[in-house]
Amino acid sequence: MAKNTLYRDRACNRRDFMRQGLYGLGVTAALPLVFRDSSTAVAMQALASGQETHPNRIMVVLELTGGNDGLNTVVPYRNDEYYRRRPSLGIPPDAVSQINDELGFHPKLGGLYRLYEDGLVAIVNGCGYPNPSFSHFTSMDYWHSATPNAASSDGWVGLTADAVRPTQQENFIVNVSTQMSNAVRAQVHSPVVFSDPESFRRQGTDMTLMAAEELGAKMPDPDERVLGFLEGITRNAATGSALVREAVSSYSTPVDYGEEVGQQTNLATVAALIAGGLPTRFYYVNYGGFDHHSRQAASHDRLLLGLGDSLRGFFEDMDRIGRADDVAMMVFSEFGRRVEQNSSAGTDHGTAGPMFIIGKPVTGGLYGAYPSLTDLDDLPGYDDGNLKFTTDFRRVYATMIDKWMGHVDTRTILRGDFPTLDVFA
Repeated sequence: MAKNTLYRDRACNRRDFMRQGLYGLGVTAALPLVFRDSSTAVAMQALASGQETHPNRIMVVLELTGGNDGLNTVVPYRNDEYYRRRPSLGIPPDAVSQINDELGFHPKLGGLYRLYEDGLVAIVNGCGYPNPSFSHFTSMDYWHSATPNAASSDGWVGLTADAVRPTQQENFIVNVSTQMSNAVRAQVHSPVVFSDPESFRRQGTDMTLMAAEELGAKMPDPDERVLGFLEGITRNAATGSALVREAVSSYSTPVDYGEEVGQQTNLATVAALIAGGLPTRFYYVNYGGFDHHSRQAASHDRLLLGLGDSLRGFFEDMDRIGRADDVAMMVFSEFGRRVEQNSSAGTDHGTAGPMFIIGKPVTGGLYGAYPSLTDLDDLPGYDDGNLKFTTDFRRVYATMIDKWMGHVDTRTILRGDFPTLDVFA
């Protein structure tokens, strides 16, 4: 059957294709997950044209995996209740790096404190969400999707990338991790995911090419925009690994990221990719080990030392390569810890904790109220009390989406209205 006949018989013009989606074409099993999950609206968005508001800006998200102890990160060193509930874990008042007369940084966060003194750090206190989960996996799903207490397969970073640039761009999202975070799940862009730049090889390219060929045979595409979308995914898979390896192997910096612990944050790798000129606008990295149910002090000290040093190193590097004005970072953890230390000199899963927005364009300082240590929530199964959140974490997301990346319609991505913070005023 000739192509024109097939085209007429199926009435498969672009409008019909968009109405039907890709599901009836018999190729969905071969398509990449990002395309299989796409609906009609998403396909239309992927093929639309759009202009980025701030084409040079980069957003970096750093996830502190495991539930970081916020009370020992931003310490209420004048609060007697803090020391009563943490007789051995409480950070002594004379050890903290003072932020003001009430709060101070953990003494091992010297690198972050230096950034704060330079006006580059916004501390957002008491971040959480209603009806919190104490499960790592459930709570992280809520943070990744920005939909607490609801099921969603979309990632907020991925949706933001799709909204900022509705047409596919190679290497637009990079996730430095052993596996793809749900936060970067996109419907237009195919994230580049790797953990070791030297051994990074992207798989699945042949399968994607087969899918593109079958799609082309079954549905003519005169403008080649649909196949262009699939070919873009293929190119991203094929070229992403080579670009990553070349950028990292050729990068050299005199900046100290804090020895090997600092390297575990993967921020040195992100710096290399930015310096290498990749078109990436969204970087997602994680730094794990914060689930301290026992003997917390030494491990938390080590992790915070590496965190602070690598943050300082990263932003020093951004300044050195001339990209400091273009980069802002958001730091979060899936939940905080309980107010009271446990019998094993550790802390159990809690609720609210601080978030950080860092960068040269940031108006540094304190945002949001610090949670009360006496007015606590008695949640089922956790009758000793937990912090009541004072800032919905989606306000921070909205701030990054709107005020930094320039996409005003945060409601569509976050499924609700969340006022932004004046962090980029």
